[in-house]
Amino acid sequence: MFEGLRFNHWKTSLDDDGIVTLTLDRANSSVNAISREVLDELGQIVERLTIEKPTGVIIHSAKSNGFAVGADIKQFVEYAKHGTVQENIENGQRVFESLARLPCPTVAAVHGACMGGGTELILACRQRIATDDDKTRIGLPEVMLGIHPGWGGSARLPRLIGAPEALAIMLTGKALSARRAKSLGVIDRLARPEELLAEARSLLRHPHARPLTQRATAWATNSWLVRQILAPMVIKQTATKVRKEHYPAPFSLIDVWKRGGSDIQQRLKLEARSVAKLANTSTAHNLIRIFFLQERLKSQGSGVDANIKHVHVVGAGVMGGDIAAWAAFKGFEVTLQDREMKLIQPALDRARTLYEKKLKIPDKVEAASRRLRPDVEGAGVAKADLAIEAIFENAQAKEALYATIEPQFQNNEMLVSNTSSIPLDALRKGLKAPQRFLGLHFFNPVAQMPLVEVVRHDQLDPAVEKRALAFCKAIDKLPVAVKGTPGFLVNRILMPYLLEALRLYNEGVPGPVLDKQAKSFGMPMGPIELADTVGLDVCASVGQELAPFLELELPPGLEDKLEAGKRGKKDGQGLYTWQDGKPQKPEVDPDYTPPPDLQERMILAMVNEAVACLGDGVVDDADLLDAGVIFGTGFAPFRGGPIQYVRSEGVENIRQKLESLAKRYGERFTPKNGWDHPALKQSTVELSVGH
Repeated sequence: MFEGLRFNHWKTSLDDDGIVTLTLDRANSSVNAISREVLDELGQIVERLTIEKPTGVIIHSAKSNGFAVGADIKQFVEYAKHGTVQENIENGQRVFESLARLPCPTVAAVHGACMGGGTELILACRQRIATDDDKTRIGLPEVMLGIHPGWGGSARLPRLIGAPEALAIMLTGKALSARRAKSLGVIDRLARPEELLAEARSLLRHPHARPLTQRATAWATNSWLVRQILAPMVIKQTATKVRKEHYPAPFSLIDVWKRGGSDIQQRLKLEARSVAKLANTSTAHNLIRIFFLQERLKSQGSGVDANIKHVHVVGAGVMGGDIAAWAAFKGFEVTLQDREMKLIQPALDRARTLYEKKLKIPDKVEAASRRLRPDVEGAGVAKADLAIEAIFENAQAKEALYATIEPQFQNNEMLVSNTSSIPLDALRKGLKAPQRFLGLHFFNPVAQMPLVEVVRHDQLDPAVEKRALAFCKAIDKLPVAVKGTPGFLVNRILMPYLLEALRLYNEGVPGPVLDKQAKSFGMPMGPIELADTVGLDVCASVGQELAPFLELELPPGLEDKLEAGKRGKKDGQGLYTWQDGKPQKPEVDPDYTPPPDLQERMILAMVNEAVACLGDGVVDDADLLDAGVIFGTGFAPFRGGPIQYVRSEGVENIRQKLESLAKRYGERFTPKNGWDHPALKQSTVELSVGH
């Protein structure tokens, strides 16, 4: 059937029943990213299939890790640079529409990750079957890159499963499990992994009939009248989560759906134009850059065996207990030590709740729970490959603990501190093997925050640092290596922002006004709510540690709150009153006018310290600094991080604003060392691709 045609990325076979199997296997790549070359070859294959008219077509992947990770993002960046996004989007649409119009039945057989363009490929098939496996994930995450589906995803999915569910999938970018995809109608049938292709053939011969109610819902929710009624409601709901000026893609997607009629060609045209327009926005450039930075962080632990099976954690408080729970969740044997069982039990209870939420299946919950064992006596130290200290922030207490742990080590075990601010050059002084000691600073809540700071000191063995990076990869965290100077990276940059917000609060600016200003900049949570969430005791402790180094003063009033037992969210009282885990923010006088430089005072305090970190070499380069601050604080992702923000706003412009603030409010705003760093001069466009 394919005589005379040679393909680099597709394998083709024809069986005795006239069924053609197309196997996607992108050359020289461990994953299937859908490139222009992959699409062009598929276009040639589909053209031949249109003529030959086989009995049916099955499409699957030769890669063991999944079906397809989506479009080739590096190629997409090149299209954006050269202004050819729409042309290349339309090319992909044509190929998939040709596949959809084949006169024979087509089945996509999915295993593992099926994302973005991969999902749009399977939507162009008549039927879909997937492995009933935890690793199977199907999604359209394009909004996370500042765009939306462009190869027919927005044109086909609402018509397949109904608009409400389809919009939810595309607007959140969250992936579906195989079973969830089946229940929604994205997938027609599930199969055991070893029977996927056999079941695909069966589905080809005996197509799945979609339930009448499903077809009726799909039709009704896409009618003109429903689109006009539903779209404003979805826009309103979306606007409560993101601002249109910050993240335009979700709003463009809703508009494309609202305007799309019954003709798929018209829907595809709207989709292509919209994606091409979004590709030119600074939001898309910055979110794509962050995607590449995330991939860079993930890759740091590759190719190295951490040689860790057993983890021992000392300190069963919120951080230590949750680090232990997460390590056990990720498959490690974990022992958790504290002075009494009653101090460990709350951590075990929280772990159980985490496992039930994440794993759902009772047998898996039990298995994870068994991997996390209480250890009041500390017997697990002698068997551990990695010991993590997570006790309170006191250098003498930590050093005393190390003196009991280190003699129990047998060979090349690693000793790690979860300290959030104490310099490691001080902590390592009494150790016999300081080369195997380092910091792993996790962020709260451990199960949600992706970043871990891998904290260096002057005697750290580089091979041990690589093992630590590999451990972070094994527990699905994003590591950033940082200098062991006070506050490391994230807390050092965050503290001036929090302290300035607390200073403004003491000056009489209402907390809700401060929070609103920070969120309007793009922060995920305002500083007053953040201080209460972290805990005013933690803010005071880290602040006291960092204030002399940062040449800042702790604002008055914190000690009074702490003495009254008002530490924030955990006590139900802090800067706000808390009920059911939510702050009860007071009403602000409608006549209140905030100071015009309110946002600048908070944000530029943080940006100034970020530039100082760059100048001091706290991280290896500016990209890692931006990645660390975004994944560690939630710093407005659409702005690309503090260094990218400086580049986009102009170095001299930001410096002048700081100098002006210094004249009005004091030396804390004086531009710090680092403003002449060459990385600040680089073009934001040039950096959108990342590494």
